[in-house]
Amino acid sequence: MFCYQCEQTAKGTGCDKLGVCGKKPEIAALQDLLLYAVKGLSLFAIEGRKNGINESEVNKFACEAIFSTLTNVDFDPDRFVELIGQCVALRKSLAEKISAAGGKTDFGQGPATFAPADGTDALVTQGEEVGIKSDPDINPDVLSLQQLLIYGLKGLAAYADHARILGQEDDAVYQFVFEAMAATLNKEAGADELVGLAMKCGEVNLKAMELLDAGNTGAYGHPVPTKVPLGAKTGKAILVSGHDLKDLETILKQSEGKGINVYTHGEMLPCHGYPELKKYSHFYGHYGTAWQNQAKEFAAFPGAILMTTNCIQKPKDSYSDNIFTTGLVGWPGVKHLAEKDFTPVIERALELPGFTADGEDKSVMVGFARNAVMGVAGTVIEAVKSKAIRHFFLVGGCDGAKQGRNYYTELVEKIPEDCVILTLACGKFRFFDQDLGDIGGIPRLLDVGQCNDAYSAVQIAVALAGAFECGVNDLPLSMILSWYEQKACVILLSLLHLGIKDIRLGPTLPAFITPNVLNVLVEKFNLMPIGTPDEDLKAILG
Repeated sequence: MFCYQCEQTAKGTGCDKLGVCGKKPEIAALQDLLLYAVKGLSLFAIEGRKNGINESEVNKFACEAIFSTLTNVDFDPDRFVELIGQCVALRKSLAEKISAAGGKTDFGQGPATFAPADGTDALVTQGEEVGIKSDPDINPDVLSLQQLLIYGLKGLAAYADHARILGQEDDAVYQFVFEAMAATLNKEAGADELVGLAMKCGEVNLKAMELLDAGNTGAYGHPVPTKVPLGAKTGKAILVSGHDLKDLETILKQSEGKGINVYTHGEMLPCHGYPELKKYSHFYGHYGTAWQNQAKEFAAFPGAILMTTNCIQKPKDSYSDNIFTTGLVGWPGVKHLAEKDFTPVIERALELPGFTADGEDKSVMVGFARNAVMGVAGTVIEAVKSKAIRHFFLVGGCDGAKQGRNYYTELVEKIPEDCVILTLACGKFRFFDQDLGDIGGIPRLLDVGQCNDAYSAVQIAVALAGAFECGVNDLPLSMILSWYEQKACVILLSLLHLGIKDIRLGPTLPAFITPNVLNVLVEKFNLMPIGTPDEDLKAILG
């Protein structure tokens, strides 16, 4: 196997024996083979559109398949065998319709004619033949850009799938996914073309995040500032982790009146700010943090756990009976609920002891999305003009277990008291419960939301730039981001597409970025690695 798509990758260069995330070589091979098959499907999807054939089943499948290969989403080999077979079946069906319409169906060999072997072991062998390192003659910079594009597409596919679940779609998103996947097969595509496609991926991702934002706010209202209890309340308990608001709403509905308190975990914390979710009286609070403590938190939780999207660590056998997955999430031996009937989760929660005593009386504030922040824009603008607020810091992104992420906690602790910190995604769990006070009634620490709420953060920055009649790069705003997986990759591409410069990225730079590609990003956007908190604050604030 070879995989270097996440920040945790072995030795900072690539996992070649076993994934640091727990991914086994056979899963890596099956994921590579699925992506290979989707590239073939993409060729036919593009040709189909030229002949008036655009099938929603193909669009939905492509995003689900690509999303399933994102770090820590699905480690179940049986599911990948099924997806590979489904992909080839859709390709053949599409080819027949294109042929009947007089379109092109001969795309040569490779993924366009790929036939899956019989049995998992044989499929693994096929996957090993089409992995990242399968072409020894490819230019390293071209490979780097191809992977940057593919990893961006994984994040884009995730957001597009979340949006579709909430009824929000745009065919331009699907069309780009197919065009970009097909472009990675073009041996004539050079660095300039691939850089352009990577930037286009960032542009299209903004549309996907806008769709998801519309789906979330349309269904559940715009987030409002909300105090969220941390810890426990006496009683039976269900913990919901991941990102999917609709799954959370569903289990809130199905568990209502059953004497069970529902808690959020990780990226689900911002859900407490949505009016249509917070109305449930048994939607109590938040339990735990994120990456660095997740295994311990899950093991200690005395109720049932529902994983709605990617899980950071594979469940241990000792508590796997208490964990259920939904959507694309899967691991061998863990119960998967495909039909959104969460009765097994509820029944398991009632069997388990739950919390036998109330926990500490602690809380955090959430709900500072764009509507909430811009609702006090006048106060914010006046505070900047009066020098009460000197600078804004966006400190957000992914969390992870590898050393170096304590940088973000130390940075936040050292940011001067006349500065405001916006944060989003699971990286905030390094410092989300700190009391940093306020500036004229404006909290110094503002939780914008989930990782996809980078869209909301961008809208805040654009609105402030408009109010000050300047560009975003001219604002007293610095972006200091942490990354872990591919949703972070595509958000970075979105920020670069917008022309935002001087972003600091850490804890380490992506292993799949070659020195030459990095130089391009540095020269055009002044993208830079994080240093020490003291060094970076001095460079930013003087």
